Parts: sequence; structure tokens; C-alpha cells
Amino acid sequence: MARGTHVWFNGQVVLEANARISLFTHALHYGVGAFEGIRAYKQKKGGGAVFRLTDHLERLFESCKILDVKIPFTIDELIAGTRAVCQANGFEECYIRPICYVGDGPLGVNPGTTPPIDVAILNWEWGNYLGDKGINEGTRLKISSFIRPHVNSSMTKGKITGQYVNSVLAKREAINSGYDEALLLDAEGYLTEGTGENLFMVKDGIVKTTGLNSVLNGITRRTVMEYFKHKGVIVQETRFTRDELWCADEIFLTGTAAEITPVKEIDNRLIGKASHLGKPGPITQETQKAYQDIVHGTLPDYAKNWLTSLELK
Repeated sequence: MARGTHVWFNGQVVLEANARISLFTHALHYGVGAFEGIRAYKQKKGGGAVFRLTDHLERLFESCKILDVKIPFTIDELIAGTRAVCQANGFEECYIRPICYVGDGPLGVNPGTTPPIDVAILNWEWGNYLGDKGINEGTRLKISSFIRPHVNSSMTKGKITGQYVNSVLAKREAINSGYDEALLLDAEGYLTEGTGENLFMVKDGIVKTTGLNSVLNGITRRTVMEYFKHKGVIVQETRFTRDELWCADEIFLTGTAAEITPVKEIDNRLIGKASHLGKPGPITQETQKAYQDIVHGTLPDYAKNWLTSLELK
């Protein structure tokens, strides 16, 4: 994982070694901040491009609106900053992390009416979140003992830094139990999502995904659903239980970091029909290929609106 030597910090590209924050930073103590995970990909025609950059940044602004944090930059300025930091680090293909948080100020729970706000964009070279084996052969999941917080206790539409402690605990539990990733239930026992991914299942040719009532509106999730719509495939947004999931024909996870990752096993139960038991199913494989074609610019219908060139303007 090669990290960039430069970052964009409060409007300027600086050496990462010089971009330091105070121990009195409010977000360090209380988790009041928001972030995005974005990817840039090498394009078939040459150069690099960021996938759905504007959509990600719009969601960052929504997350900060939920927190009542005002970002002191425009989306266009953050787009320019993203290009600049990728250029400075020489990355055409990388993972990009914009983050906005309450900075050095009063250290009570209340940061005040006009707290200082810091914004940074950093990037690094990163493979698939759940590993090459996971992306090619399928990943192993565990239903976590930690539940997805209720919508009245956790703002599910925000990608908020402090809220990810729950995901950290669930992920650690899964890893320590010999699995690759965790799946979280809601307070009523229905499936929600992974620690950093949305969830899809296929049964008898019908594609289902958990509804947005309790999960983050993932950009990759939206991409997959728009692709299915373009293909004439109806996706049901609905609740389902763990035993329904165990009996699925196919399961896959979606996320910027995880991309399209097939699931081979949940709670020691192999997933799939006899023809592909414990292996990626046909719909999952087709979706994986289509997604890679989209992000690398080989499907022009999607490239026009979803790919932002890394060339500085």
C-alpha cells in the first residue's frame, strides 16, 4: 500500500509529513467529521480518471449537513484538489480519501456555533479491500453480534467518522473468529450491510438488496442498480433474514473499496446452487465484469457522466 507523499490540506497541496493536526482537534475526541472513499482507475484509452467523483463529493456535503458542519470549499474546489493531489503523487490508479472534520477549538462536547473546519484529501495505492482471493473466489462472512445502530441513534445517511467504531468492532470480531468480514443485522434482526459494503442476494433469478431505511446509500450500490435497470433486471429493495440469506443462490458485496466481491460462505454455510456451491455465481460474475468495464472506461454509455479525468485544467 504505497501512500502518497503529498496531500491536499485546507486548499493547498503540501508534503504529507508537514500536514499535522493538533491534539486539541475536536474530531479526534468526539468523532465529528465525515469522509468519502473514492477510486481512480487507469483508462483503456490512457491516463487516469476518478469514478463518480461528483456523486461522492455531493454525499460528503450531505454527511456534513447532517452534522451541521459547513465545508469551507465548493465541490469544484474539491474536484480541483483531487486532481492536484493525484498529479502531485503521480497516481493514475488509487484510492482517494477526502475528509472534513471539526478542528482545533473548544474541547467540550459542543464545538460552538462557528467551529474551525479542516478539509483534507489524501490518496494511496490500494488493491481490493477483501483481497484478491476474495474478489476471485469469494469471501467468508460472519453474522456479527454487533447490530447496525437504530436510525434514531445513528444517522445512517451520513458517512460519519465516529459512527465507524461499530464497524471496527464488528470487523475485529469477524477476523478474530477466522472470517474475512462481518454482516450486521438491524435492531429487529433483518440484514443491513457489511462493515463497509452494501449487500445483494440472488434467489431464483431475482436480485434483492437491503432497503435504504437503515443503510448507507452506497455509490457502488447505486451503480449496480443503474446497470441492472439498463439491462432490464428488476432489483427488489426489501428486508430479509439470515436464514433467507443462507439459502441464497448468489450473494455479493458492493463498495468503492470492495468493488464487487462475491460471497462464498456465511456462518460456515457454503452459498449457492450445486452447480456453483461456494463459488461466484453467473450474475455475480457478469456484474463484476461490467463494473470493471465501466470504471476503466470501456462502456462509453457510462463513461461520459461518471469518469472525471485526472488531467489538470
